[in-house]
Amino acid sequence: MTIVVTRNVPDRYRGFLASCMLELAPGVYASPDMSRAVRDRVWAVCCEWSGVLPKDGGVLMTYRDHESPSGLAVLTLGWTKKELVELDGIWVDHAAPGSLKNE
Repeated sequence: MTIVVTRNVPDRYRGFLASCMLELAPGVYASPDMSRAVRDRVWAVCCEWSGVLPKDGGVLMTYRDHESPSGLAVLTLGWTKKELVELDGIWVDHAAPGSLKNE
């Protein structure tokens, strides 16, 4: 299962993702059996277009990957205010530097 979540992205992202995945909710796309080659191409297109993302826009892709922590790969472009790090074989998150009000 491949899932893509978008936030405040230009319409080209939404149209492209909807052409190859099911839009489950606004900005949330899923594909139950997307091949690695197709997934890599979808991510490459998202990266190619990253220059048009607004400051608060972003894309997150996640999919099963037995070699990643928790068996889950997570790719992000843009807005995320958290940084994912591996801790004892699982993903944990914490606020990215500069994202907290007190910093």
